[in-house]
This record gives sequence, structure tokens and C-alpha cells, in this order.
Amino acid sequence: MDYINAFWVGGLVCALVQILLDRTKLMPGRVMVLLVCLGALLSALGIYKPIQEYAGAGISVPLVGFGNVLFEGVKKAVDENGFIGLFMGGFTASAVGISAALIFSYLASLIFKPKMKS
Repeated sequence: MDYINAFWVGGLVCALVQILLDRTKLMPGRVMVLLVCLGALLSALGIYKPIQEYAGAGISVPLVGFGNVLFEGVKKAVDENGFIGLFMGGFTASAVGISAALIFSYLASLIFKPKMKS
């Protein structure tokens, strides 16, 4: 049942984003920022954890999960370091994921030899 819940919740997030892209003039980059901010807002309101317990990867893999990671990192850093934690918490919490994305995308570019659009 965990797979089904992850599938339909993740699919719902993707469908809502697609509707947002089709029905508004928002560019994809702004929609991605909106999703990250939504994840941080849901975390701040205490709504994200119950959804994550129900949907698992269906909510934590999309960009909404990245917003949650940033919020949790900042919250932890502020608790430990005070005001300066606002600036360092998001970086320390998301460093591994961002580093992995950069390394794997670089390796993929070496293998597939991408070209600029003409």
C-alpha cells in the first residue's frame, strides 16, 4: 500500500503543477521555486510530516521535499547557532543532495556529449 500512496500523491503533485503550467503564464523556474517554498511552508506549519508519513517518497522526492530539507536544516542550525544559523542551515542540510546532482549530471554530460540547441 505504501507504493500506491506514494504513486498517487506524487502523481497528484505533478498533475497540479502541470495544470499550473498550462493555465497560467508562470515559467517553469518560478513554479519550481514555488514548490520549494511550499515545502518549507508546509514544514513550518507542521503539515509536511504527516503527509510524508502517509505518502513517503511521493511527497519527499519532488521539489516540495527539498523545501522541507532546507527548512529543517535552518531550524536545526538556528537552534544550535542562533541568528547565523539562518545563513548556514540550508547549505549544510542540502549539501549532499546538491553535490550528488552536480556530480551525476557532469558524468552524464561526459557520457552523452550534449550539444547546444540551434
